[in-house]
Parts: sequence; C-alpha cells; structure tokens
Amino acid sequence: MLRRFPDLWLFLLVAFGLSWLFALPIWLSDEPTGTFVFTLVGVAMMFTPTLGVLAVRLYDRRLGDPSTGREWAVRTGLSAGGSRGRVFALVALAWFGIPALVVAAIALSAALGLLSLDLREFSLFRESLAAATPGGTPPMGVGLLVAAQVVAIVLVAPLINSVAAFGEEWGWRGWLLPRLTPLGTWRALLVSGVIWGLWHFPLTLRGYNYPELGAWAAPMFIVFCVAFGALLGWLRLYSGSVWPAVVGHGSLNSSAGLMLLVGDAADPPVFAVAGITGLVGSALLAVVSALLFKYRPVERPVPAAVA
Repeated sequence: MLRRFPDLWLFLLVAFGLSWLFALPIWLSDEPTGTFVFTLVGVAMMFTPTLGVLAVRLYDRRLGDPSTGREWAVRTGLSAGGSRGRVFALVALAWFGIPALVVAAIALSAALGLLSLDLREFSLFRESLAAATPGGTPPMGVGLLVAAQVVAIVLVAPLINSVAAFGEEWGWRGWLLPRLTPLGTWRALLVSGVIWGLWHFPLTLRGYNYPELGAWAAPMFIVFCVAFGALLGWLRLYSGSVWPAVVGHGSLNSSAGLMLLVGDAADPPVFAVAGITGLVGSALLAVVSALLFKYRPVERPVPAAVA
C-alpha cells in the first residue's frame, strides 16, 4: 500500500521526523515527565501531523494536482461535511460524551476493584495540592476546588485543548484515515491507530501516561490509541468532517485527569489498568466504537489525494 502512494511516506516522514526532532531537548537533558519543558515539547509535537498534511499538499501541487484549496479542504475534513446539523450534533456529543466515558471508565474500574476512590476527602488531589504549594493553603476548600475543576474540564477546557488537538487530528483523522480506507474501514482504523501510537514514542518511551511502566508505556499506549482512534475515526467518517474528532480529542485531553481528582492517596491508581487510558478504558472505548460502527455505519470517504 505504502509503496504505491509515496505521499503516505512523505506524510509519515514529516510527522515522525519532526516529532523526534522536537523531542530532542527532553532526551538530551533527560527531562522528567510532568515538567513544563516536557509539556511544551508534547504540545509542539501535536502540530507535526498538520505539517505533514501541508507537505503532502505541496507535493501534490508539484505533481500537477488540479484540485482547488476548497476541494482539498473538503477531502481532508475541514468543511462541515455533508450535513452541518450532523457535524454540530457530533461536536456536542464529543464535547460532553467523552467526559461521560471518562467517568464511566473510572466507575467501572472502581466496580471491578481496580481503583480506590476517595470521594469524601479527595486525598490524592489534596496530596498533589500540598506538593504544588508547600507551606501554603488553597484559596478555597478542596471540595470546592474539585467542583471548579470539573466544571472547567467539561465546559471550558475542551475548547482550549482543541487548538492543539487540531494539529494532530487534521493529520491522523483528516488526511491519513481516509487515505487508508482502500484497505477497508476496520483495517484503516487499526493501521492508523497503530501509527498514531508509534508517533507518541518520543514521549511514551520515557514513561509518559504510565509512569509505573517506564519504557513499556510505549506499546501500552498503542492499545489505547487503537481503541480511542476508532471512536475518533467514527466521528470523522460519520460526519464527513474532522471537527467532531478535533473536539473529541480536545475533550479527552481535558478530562483524562479526572481520576487524579477522585483517587485515594493511600492506594494510588495504576494508570496502565484503571481509568480511560488504562486497559479498562481501552476496552470500554473499543466496545462503544464497535457499537457505533454497527448501528450507525459510515460511508467510505474519497481519499484525500484522489481528485
């Protein structure tokens, strides 16, 4: 497949090459996860798939691609798709539905005995506050702080996080997923999800998302990327637009840390198992994605580089 379409190689070369280039500072300095520099590198990396899309556009133009900018935008999902109403409805579903899935993954993890919750004292969150403000006291009660965090996570943070999420989604779901659909929808979802997980290696090889696993966090995160990528893929293909996937990605980035607000400091969560990014969450996302594709099937889009 890749040998037949050099634009795929170009896209991957730019997205992966620049991601490793941007990540060099954290490798050369052995920067630990969770620091400002590590976070800044992660945000910068998120725009490399978009740079890959732009590189492919320049490549196609050099080969004489006659499509207009508007046609290219439509094929890569920048338009409202076939129905603006459907796109707006799916944006709302992604905005509020993803946090609901995060809560469901937390509840399921607790029900299975894989996560200890502290909904009375919020001890894990209280501990992180104490570490962040040694010798100081929070401006309000911990319970009120948790409530304020939840409101911000649901109502405000998805929009803010969608700016950086667009940098990824225009590449992964806007351009790459439709480009792979000649393989068949499920194979395209699997391949694009694996590619998405591999692209995270500059961060996940350092233990990002699963600090208890060290470098084994890298293959672990591929599992999550395939499961969540299938859900984002459904949003992209069913709407004909990349915007629901952008908001879904932004909403996930906003709400994935909810487990840290309600966890028990005496029995901290194991991120590889519990919560939305753990095995429980990946299984939940896979089931939801399968149900959506079964009961709301999608049409195969025209690949982005085909006129």
